[in-house]
Amino acid sequence: MAIKSPLQQHGTGRTLAVRVFFIGLVVVSAYLVFEYGRIKAGYNVVDAVSIHQAYEDHIVALDNDIIELRQKIALLETHRDVERVAYKEVEVSLLALQAKIEEQRNAIAFYRGIVSPIDGNSGLRVQDLKVTRGKSEREFNVRIVLVQAMKHDRKVSGDVNLSVAGSQDGVETTYTFAQLLTDGADKRWVYSFRYFQDFNRWLVLPDGFTPESITIEVHSRTRSISSIEESFDWVTSQG
Repeated sequence: MAIKSPLQQHGTGRTLAVRVFFIGLVVVSAYLVFEYGRIKAGYNVVDAVSIHQAYEDHIVALDNDIIELRQKIALLETHRDVERVAYKEVEVSLLALQAKIEEQRNAIAFYRGIVSPIDGNSGLRVQDLKVTRGKSEREFNVRIVLVQAMKHDRKVSGDVNLSVAGSQDGVETTYTFAQLLTDGADKRWVYSFRYFQDFNRWLVLPDGFTPESITIEVHSRTRSISSIEESFDWVTSQG
């Protein structure tokens, strides 16, 4: 293997340096030409940096706006939920108040019927009758409120009876109280009161029977107090 002389090594180094210089010059020249072309086209590096920074600042501002808007939405949703709960509470209170008022109105009407009935007639009367469905299909509860209107100087006593009229398989039929009682029920139905008394009795209608009306007979054993008989349409409600 031949060994290069110091002169040859020096020449090689100069050649490499010259090549690097020329390559660098080409790169710088190309960059200058590129920048010159952008300047000729109206492009400014400083302006570009400023615009880029402006966009970055605008994006940051928009991000902050989004965060603020989300916070406002969360606050509004919280207020909405609070208002919804408050409205619900007010609504429940209002319904309870309305129910209480209705209950008091019914109570006033009830006692007015005892003290001073609209028709001005004294004596026994059926103040209220309500028929509700029982657990089985043919079972019904009959609630009756008897009152003694206007005159309350003495107790009135006696017994109650009822009958239910309707259609049995297409034939007009009337069943007595004793025929409609549940097994083992007490057939006696007595009363004794000065102002009012209410009763609940259970009835079981026969299969194939369609009720249409119910008649209440109130027999009085008190002198000067007449017996009464009143009929009502058979109207039921859920128990």
